[in-house]
Amino acid sequence: MFRRAMAAMLASAALLAPLGAARAEDGYQLWLRYPRLAEAPRAALAARAGAIVALHRSPTIDVAVAEVQRGLAGLTGSAPAVLSQPQGNAIVLATVPEAARLGIGGLDAAPLGEEGFRIVSRSVAGKPALVIVANKDAGLLYGAFRLLELAEMGTPLDTIDVTSAPKLQLRMLNHWDNLDRSVERGYAGQSIWDWWKLPGYADPRYTDYARANASIGINGTVLNNVNAVKESLTPRYIAKAAKLADIFRPYHIRVYLSARFSAPIELGHLKTADPLDPAVQAWWKDKADELYRAIPDFGGFLVKANSEGQPGPQDYHRTHAEGANLLARAVAPHGGIVIYRAFVYSQDNPKDRARQAYDDFKPLDGQFDPNVIVQVKNGAIDFQPREPFHPLFGGMPKTPLMAEFQITKEYLGFATHLVYLGPLFEEVLRSDTLANGRGSTVARVLEGKVAPERLTGMAGVANIGDDRDWSGSTFNQANWYAYGRFAWDPEVSAEAVAREWTAMTFTPDPRFVGPVVAMMMGSREAAVDYMTPLGLAHQMATGHHYGPGPWVGNLARPDWNPTYYAHADASGIGFDRTKSGSDAVDQYAPALARLLADPKTTPERDLLWFHHVGWDYRMQSGRTLWDEMVTHYDRGVADVAAMQRTWATLRPYVDPERYAQAEAFLIAQHDEAVWWRDASIAWFSTKSQRPLPAGAAPPAHSLDYYEALQFPFAPGHPGG
Repeated sequence: MFRRAMAAMLASAALLAPLGAARAEDGYQLWLRYPRLAEAPRAALAARAGAIVALHRSPTIDVAVAEVQRGLAGLTGSAPAVLSQPQGNAIVLATVPEAARLGIGGLDAAPLGEEGFRIVSRSVAGKPALVIVANKDAGLLYGAFRLLELAEMGTPLDTIDVTSAPKLQLRMLNHWDNLDRSVERGYAGQSIWDWWKLPGYADPRYTDYARANASIGINGTVLNNVNAVKESLTPRYIAKAAKLADIFRPYHIRVYLSARFSAPIELGHLKTADPLDPAVQAWWKDKADELYRAIPDFGGFLVKANSEGQPGPQDYHRTHAEGANLLARAVAPHGGIVIYRAFVYSQDNPKDRARQAYDDFKPLDGQFDPNVIVQVKNGAIDFQPREPFHPLFGGMPKTPLMAEFQITKEYLGFATHLVYLGPLFEEVLRSDTLANGRGSTVARVLEGKVAPERLTGMAGVANIGDDRDWSGSTFNQANWYAYGRFAWDPEVSAEAVAREWTAMTFTPDPRFVGPVVAMMMGSREAAVDYMTPLGLAHQMATGHHYGPGPWVGNLARPDWNPTYYAHADASGIGFDRTKSGSDAVDQYAPALARLLADPKTTPERDLLWFHHVGWDYRMQSGRTLWDEMVTHYDRGVADVAAMQRTWATLRPYVDPERYAQAEAFLIAQHDEAVWWRDASIAWFSTKSQRPLPAGAAPPAHSLDYYEALQFPFAPGHPGG
């Protein structure tokens, strides 16, 4: 523990080391490296950044100014002075009224909202200056980070005019971190929250965490696992959360806690947690008051209820709306909110697990209090390599919804597989629900543009741990970065985000950026191909979800078994979700449901999600379904091999440390892609009873070999 704390302190010192000091690249600095610019852009930036002018001061302005100083020290070699009076040849941080007093006109405050900013090149005191303008200090902080990013990427600054404002209000990380520092589905070491040492000692890493999140616009963090324990709401742990809130506050990040629904029984010694019981309501009100005394800007509660054994309102024959509203009324006087998860699968799903959230929540549309937002996973099962968008996004027009994505790669190769999630985010968010005519995309639903909402938001299950590189590998950092960009603007381009991240994390050299972005953009499709092609889902080994296990079918609950999702038999493969099966297609808007009800008009990428199809069914390629499946498995493996070849050509552009890590991980990914391909084909060939297509290699081992593999200590699995 001492060594870890010392490493964190040395890391912070290293960030402030004199320029030119020898320092290995270990990933700690993320995309905030601020390397020295080439001579011409360095001179151009220095000429416009001779000073930093902050026309007023606050804790948030102070961290914005410190960041600009840090960035300029790295990019130009000199940290400019900070002034309080107008001066040209400076970076000026000003609210809209302050800018007007400087004579900078034509700045419309309305589009900026509470958190937006505008960066313009204007004359100040008769000399050119770079002016960051916002309505609030948070916007000035976000604008400061953006200006540094643009400068680092070589954007011309002499005519710059950039306006940006978030399209979603809540842009949150959900940490599945436990109080013993284990992280459920975490693959980057232990939790970064050292609860034992808080509040007396706060690791400097917490500040760097806040910096990183502020740089991509994240403004909220849930500190503890959705599988919450009662201790999180005790005075001892509230004091620890308050310390983190104090550190995060200048960075415009609010703290939230996952609440255990049965806490009134476990902490308050009540006999019930019934949401309609007056004593229960009084207990939650008192607990909310206690929290806000310790954390005045406490964000509110995240709730997982009646799912995977967690207690909830249905234990008392109450609805999820009644459970959510109980907590919402406790925090409402303080301006708090309740985020209520729609992941509610339980024993009572005889037809189809994919139906349950919609069936439970659709009848409750319009029954939630105004300060409740329902958090919906991107797909109806569980963060699979590919799922169709969740039907609730088109089914609850009277209820604010926020999307929940998984940044940590529980089903996508853990930390070692290079799988950039930008294309997954983009695919889901651009999907058209058709709920209110064409153009009713998931992104527009979240933004409140399809049905106006008071609350809007997005949540990402964090991939952060105490590993030196934060996320278990350099390329996993891209998913944290991309999530922040999509939470700020759900309509952003995954490729543009990858280009930004690559330039800042490695180098803006186009000879490096082009190949790496191409590799990243194809990586998610490669993983789908070698894991779950053509709409298959949940074919991972059970529990730890590491590696293939399509043969598992002996567990107590049907929906814990991969065989439940594939329904592979002699007649074919796939889950029938049409009227002849579970009729889950009926949960989508009628125009879309009609398309999905027919295998010929269902996108082939989702074919086996919605249809049980014969092995000899003819695909668009002209191949049979069986041959097409094998072709996809082979293509996934080949794509990883191609990534290896691409990376090998890029050695001259990458520091040895990060190059070697990515090289080793790509070798592991290729080995595991082959394993996935061979094990899956070995199993499904027993069902299809068809030969492999010409040229396809047989599996390297027998099916018995693959079935016998065991991994009792896989990371990120409670009790594993």
